[in-house]
Amino acid sequence: MKSILALIEEKQKVYAQSPLFEFMKDQSIHPLKRLAFVPCSAPFILGFTDLCKYAFYQESTSSKIQLILNQHAYEDANHWKWFLEDMESLGFNCQLEMNDALFFLWHDETKASRLVTYALYKYIAESTEIDKLVILESLEGLADIFLSFTKKVTEELQLTTNKEYKYFGGLHVEAEQDHEAHSDSLYEYIQNIHIAEENRQHSIDLVEKVFELFTQWNQELLIYAKAQPLERQLEYRQILKAV
Repeated sequence: MKSILALIEEKQKVYAQSPLFEFMKDQSIHPLKRLAFVPCSAPFILGFTDLCKYAFYQESTSSKIQLILNQHAYEDANHWKWFLEDMESLGFNCQLEMNDALFFLWHDETKASRLVTYALYKYIAESTEIDKLVILESLEGLADIFLSFTKKVTEELQLTTNKEYKYFGGLHVEAEQDHEAHSDSLYEYIQNIHIAEENRQHSIDLVEKVFELFTQWNQELLIYAKAQPLERQLEYRQILKAV
């Protein structure tokens, strides 16, 4: 597994150069504009909750690898609540009728967010326990990079709003760092998991596929963010202040 973890680290370096993150680093752009992709990310972020509950998690197991997967899924399963709080705090919780909300969630604008979830479910469903762990470690590597950029933007925003942004801010970053799988003993165990030579290429392919999914996801989020009028968000924030 050490070589797979090393590959994930290399992929993280490439992922960190994403145009979305370059956009997020541009302090000449209002922080709210740089986070305008947040609604577009909803199908995957809430879909990941289902992946934790119904794909990664497996009851009645004595396998140490599956127990690690279960614990990780348990720790991640409720982060969606922070996302909903951030939607409100960022001013994205504009009132929509049910049909309008459904149209948005299943529109072409959010296609990549849905397809990421579907593809991951397929990969997980076809996987061994070790394959699942490779997928999960890839997702954790992606999350580390993604949240490191959103945290910086929310910190800028907090200087003027004094609001806490839980999902896209420091709370989520700390929660990810505190995962039990990051403890010294479990991390050492994961590093020393043996992947048979005949299965190694499959593990490499899984890492490649997961990072490619999120590279495409980032592209969609960037396109969506650039297309959103900042004035709408600022107007809604004024309404929130008046309540």
